[in-house]
Parts: sequence; structure tokens; C-alpha cells
Amino acid sequence: MTAATPTILATCGGLVPGDWRETDYGPLLLYAIELAGVSGRAPRVAHVNTAGGDPRAVEGPELEAARAAGVEASHVRLFPHPNHPDLREHVLSRDVIWVSGGSVVNLLALWRAHGLDELLREAWRAGVVLAGGSAGGLCWHRGGTTTSFGPEASVVVDGLGLVDGSFSPHDDSQPSRRPAFQRAVDEGALPPGVAVEEGVGALYLGERAVLAEVVAERADAAAWTITPHRPAARLPARALS
Repeated sequence: MTAATPTILATCGGLVPGDWRETDYGPLLLYAIELAGVSGRAPRVAHVNTAGGDPRAVEGPELEAARAAGVEASHVRLFPHPNHPDLREHVLSRDVIWVSGGSVVNLLALWRAHGLDELLREAWRAGVVLAGGSAGGLCWHRGGTTTSFGPEASVVVDGLGLVDGSFSPHDDSQPSRRPAFQRAVDEGALPPGVAVEEGVGALYLGERAVLAEVVAERADAAAWTITPHRPAARLPARALS
């Protein structure tokens, strides 16, 4: 089955270093799978690495991590061309779409060139859980902070807009993110939104994509609401077991 309502999990996390394997599915990725409500078969997760240029080197470790988690994993590639003859059929047959980090600017351009943006919108409405970390969390929003143009954070304002708000990952690890985010919200370039620390995710439910919960891999982690000309307000996160 698919999620009972349109579901987005926007995070600053995903895969984590493994004890035996190179990498494992982390708590946030596992939570995205839980949200899909699959029973009686292996969950189907498509990894989308467009933001990193579809590097083949990451696919083996992702597939190994998926097998260890009891997941049927696949990849959606756009370089050098889409890797599924019927991209729509593949996307709609998944339970979770997990989008990894990198350049959100490049990701949005490639998705739009191939129509993947509209396929993902259709999948979201059909109950496929849309999720991801960093650029893979930002892309679902109207915009947010990015380092797509260089090491200092700037903003992107043409996200997919499934979430009618903005998003900033790496809030506690990249100092230039918060000032750029607050300035863009103050000036009206971005709508109010959420900044997340490392290992934190924001869950949005329904076609209006209402913020339902903040979850985290660490007990002391949090998200922050950013509104115009006001101090950031802390949103405590529920620790994932």
C-alpha cells in the first residue's frame, strides 16, 4: 500500500556509516519507509542522485544497505539519459522516493527538462512518500538556502513548491546558512520556513503539506521556524529510536 495522505519528509540526513558495510539506512530514511505503510512485501525505494550528478560509485553501497534493511531498491538516473523506458511507471510503482544531496539548482533544472518534476508531483498525490536529505529535502519547498553557487550560502526561489514554505538544511554545521535564510525571509524573497540541524527531518502531511512533526536521529537536535524580523523559534524534535 501507499501512504494514506500525501507525505513529504524533508531532512538533513539519510544514509549513515555502517559498522560492517560501507553505509546503512539511517533512522530518517527508515522512518520514510515506515510512513509508506507497506506490509506483506519488501518496501520499494527509488534512490535519486541527480543533485550529485548520478554518480555510479554510490549505487553499490546504497543497494547493499537496502538489502540489509530488507528493501527492494532501485535508482532513477537522468545522466546520460533516463534509465527506465517508462519513467512514469517506475516512479509510480515505488513506495518511497529518496533524493540525495548536492546541487539543488542542477537537480531542479534536470528534473524539469525531463518532466520528472511533474511525475513526482503525481506520485506524491498518489501516496508515494517523497523524501530526502539536504538538496533532497529543499527541492519540495518553494525555496531555501543552497551552496549550489559556491561555499557561502545563497538562496534558490524556484523549488517545486509542494510545500508552500521554505527550507534550510545544515543549520548547525554551515554558519552562513542561517543569516542568508533570515535575510531572504525578511526581504520577502522567501516565504517563512524551517531550518533543520544535522540529522533532523520535517514531516509534512496532506495536499496542503502542513508541518505535522519534527523528528531527529539525536535527542538534542531541533528545527527552527524562521519568520520575518523575529528571532528564530525552536521546534523540539521527537527522537527516532
